[in-house]
Order: sequence, then C-alpha cells, then structure tokens
Amino acid sequence: MSLGDGPVERDPTVELRALAHPVRLRILSLLTATEMTAAEVARELDLTHANASYHLRHLLDAGVIQVAGEERIRGGVAKRYRYDATHDFDRRRPTPGDAEPTRDHRLLYAALATELRRRGEQARRSSDNFLTDAEFWIDPETWQTVRDQIATAAETLHQASQPLRTPGTIRVSATVALFQMTED
Repeated sequence: MSLGDGPVERDPTVELRALAHPVRLRILSLLTATEMTAAEVARELDLTHANASYHLRHLLDAGVIQVAGEERIRGGVAKRYRYDATHDFDRRRPTPGDAEPTRDHRLLYAALATELRRRGEQARRSSDNFLTDAEFWIDPETWQTVRDQIATAAETLHQASQPLRTPGTIRVSATVALFQMTED
C-alpha cells in the first residue's frame, strides 16, 4: 500500500482473523489517535520489537492499518503506522444480507473478552463508570435505533481520541458487541 491511499476493499475473513488477537486490539487502540513505529508500540505494550512488528504486519496485510510515513532512525528506516477508525464505521454497520457469525467472528469475540478482562483489572472506581449486560427480546425498530445510537457514540469516542497521556485527558475503556442471537 502506498502513502495516501484511501480505504481499501478488505476480505472480511482476513480482517476478522487479524483482529482476533488481544495484542492486535491493543495496537489498534494505540494507533487510533497517533502514528507509531513498531519500536514505540513495543515499548508501550512491553513487547519485543519482533513481536510488535509481527502483529503490525498482520494488521497491515489485512488492510486494517496503514503506513502513515517513514522516518530515518540510526541509519535505518522505520515505518509509522496508523489506524483510521472513521473509515470503518460505515463498513462495520451490518446490512440485511449479512451472513451468520463464523468461527472467525467467534475468535474475535474471544479476543474482545480477553482484552476486557485485562482492562477490567485496571478499572478505576468512579461514579462515571457504566456497565450493562443482558440478553433482550425487543422489536426490530428499537434494535435498529439503539444499534445506530451506540455506533454513533463509538464513532464519537474514536474521533475524540488523543495521543497517549495527553495532558488533560483520561484513560477510558469502551467495549461494545451488539449482535442478534439465534432463538435457541
């Protein structure tokens, strides 16, 4: 992919496999608000440079992240990567013809659960925190309305995201998985 390319048509199976790893989900969080090199990602997540590069390569090959530029570091060239979530929101909204969740979807849900456990260990008690979990039976119109409202809220959070440790910001966690279930 060359610099300046717009959104790339992605194979959903390849993308789901790339996302279905807790470390890669953390990398996307890091790259939402800022561009980073593999070395910077490695330092922030306490990974080896090789491990960070491996995960970045998977995300890049799946078209989830982009190369934002290159810089010379100690005689070598380091790529800077970024994740532009704003291109993903319309694509992530399901269409009426979407297929049933696959094994890859289930792997992604498992990775999200693992990442939520890690974040939960770092949760700070606050009256601002919010949690809900349930299985509901609701009418399709309510489902559509709520799903769209939450998608809009998620987009707002991504757009407001700032680089790590920016003065005046607070570190928050947001994990949302909305899906229709089988009737069993």
